[in-house]
Amino acid sequence: MTWDEYKEQVKSTDPLGKQLIEEAEIEAHIVASIIRQRHNLGMSQHELAELCELPQSSIEKIEANKTMPRLDTLARIFYNLGLTVTVAPKPIPIKAS
Repeated sequence: MTWDEYKEQVKSTDPLGKQLIEEAEIEAHIVASIIRQRHNLGMSQHELAELCELPQSSIEKIEANKTMPRLDTLARIFYNLGLTVTVAPKPIPIKAS
């Protein structure tokens, strides 16, 4: 069984497992977006940290997924990378009656 198959199995059989996996996937997407954009801009962690007025170690921990920053810190990082955040409603599954 592959990792993706395992995730899908957990998501279809365990509501709490599904929630935890989906939250982890969202966090991974956010971190990957930060890393990708920083690289696209040719920026080092140190340079990003200076722009955001944060310690370089904070950027390192965020990118290593060792910590999830507060919303204001995340907004500062996104702003300095030229990224935006979009909030949209999640489709709500229709329950059969």
